[in-house]
Amino acid sequence: MEQQKLPNATTSIVLGSISFICCCFSAGIGGLILSGIAYFLAKKDEKLYAEQPDLYSNFSQVKTAKIIAIIGLVLAIIALGMSIYSIVAAGGWEGYMEQQREIYKQMGIEI
Repeated sequence: MEQQKLPNATTSIVLGSISFICCCFSAGIGGLILSGIAYFLAKKDEKLYAEQPDLYSNFSQVKTAKIIAIIGLVLAIIALGMSIYSIVAAGGWEGYMEQQREIYKQMGIEI
């Protein structure tokens, strides 16, 4: 019998990798969503492999995807926590936005 590839392995790796970038640009929320999806897909493929291990050939790719997704989840949680802390430390959303305006003003950027 010819071995097949697990269906979500490549997708999990791509989503997990993109989640690193999204952690930086979306205050952790985008990274949390993408890495969560990647982890879910990797676990799904892991279960599929456990049912019939002789049928599939790329289980190492699934393990890699799962590790990337876990790292993405951790980074997203850290980024989200830092974002929430920044808002709380600034005295709420209005205080945070005022700090951002001051930073932009010092950089010479008008908003």
